[in-house]
Amino acid sequence: MRTFGYSDLWFILEAAQWTVILSLIAFAGGGVVGLIIALSRTSENQLARTLSMGFIQLFRGTPLLLQLFLVFFGAPVIGLDINPWVAAAVALTLNSGAFLGEIWRGCIEAIPRGQWEAAEALGLRYRYKMRDVVLPQALKIAVPPTVGYLVQIVKGTSLAAIIGFTELTRAGQIINNATFEPMVVFSVVALIYFMLCWPLSLLAAYMERRLSVSLSR
Repeated sequence: MRTFGYSDLWFILEAAQWTVILSLIAFAGGGVVGLIIALSRTSENQLARTLSMGFIQLFRGTPLLLQLFLVFFGAPVIGLDINPWVAAAVALTLNSGAFLGEIWRGCIEAIPRGQWEAAEALGLRYRYKMRDVVLPQALKIAVPPTVGYLVQIVKGTSLAAIIGFTELTRAGQIINNATFEPMVVFSVVALIYFMLCWPLSLLAAYMERRLSVSLSR
């Protein structure tokens, strides 16, 4: 047993970069999946709406921890060799895609029906109607909740410690097992999470206030 020192702090800080990287991968990948899901949910195609709704119900209706287990332990069953890094990225991407898809679906449907009808009156097909009329307006509404959800992604990466991925929480567990100073170690870990999430929370709140002012004009 030893006391918590500078090398331990540095190890935790190095692990924090993997938390940030994993969060960015999950956010970017989830954004792609979420956009597909949002467009499918608002599509004129019944099959696309049904499949996208099933996807959302599956990933929003089950715990992220269980999804990590299914990807990490389930992949070898079907013959895929997967490491904790890839498993965490895949599970978080799919989970984020479901939540972002539902957030963006709400933003798309928040656009006044008059805008949809005007696009239809111009004879625009669904693809052009979404690209040129609906999505540019929905983007303004979507930014605050999207930034706010990024906070949830950052905190959600902590569950990757369960499958052995050495991110911020896992680094804290490793150092705690060596020092037996849980109050010190996990206080440092909590502080780093706070420093990552608090600016994003402030940014989301600021954007929401700006949006409210803009919509009230």
